[in-house]
Amino acid sequence: MLNEFKEFAAKGNMLDMAVGIVIGAAFATIIGSLVNDIVMPPIGLLLGGVDFAEIFQVLRDGDPVGPYATLAAAKEAGAVTMNWGIFINSLLTFLIVALALFMVIKGFNKMKRQEEEAPEPEAAPEPTMEEVLLTEIRDLLAART
Repeated sequence: MLNEFKEFAAKGNMLDMAVGIVIGAAFATIIGSLVNDIVMPPIGLLLGGVDFAEIFQVLRDGDPVGPYATLAAAKEAGAVTMNWGIFINSLLTFLIVALALFMVIKGFNKMKRQEEEAPEPEAAPEPTMEEVLLTEIRDLLAART
C-alpha cells in the first residue's frame, strides 16, 4: 500500500489535486462573500429589510425561554433552531459555484472541440513542370561554378 501511495504521489496527481483544493477553497470563500455581502443584502432589502442570516425557527426553547431577537441569542440560550436563512445563503452559494464551474468546463470543452476540429495545414502543392526545370537549371549552374 505504501508503494502504491509513493507511485501515486510521484505521478504528480497529488500536487495537482492539492493545488485544485487550495484554489477551490479560496474560490468558495470569494463566492461565500459574494452571496452574503453583495447578493443577499439587496434581496433582503427588497423583501422588507430581512437579514437572511437571521431567519430561523425555534424547535425547542432554551434557558431563558424565547422569543429570541437574533440567532446568536437563541444559540446562547441553548435553543434548538432550524436556520432557514443560513440554508438559503448556502444554497445560493452552491448555485453560483455550480454555475461558475459549468461556465469553466463549457469553455474548456469548446476550446478542446475547436482544437480537434482545426484543419491540418495543407501540404505544399507539387511544383509545376516549369519550376522543376528551373530548379534543375539552377542546380546545374551552381555545380559548374
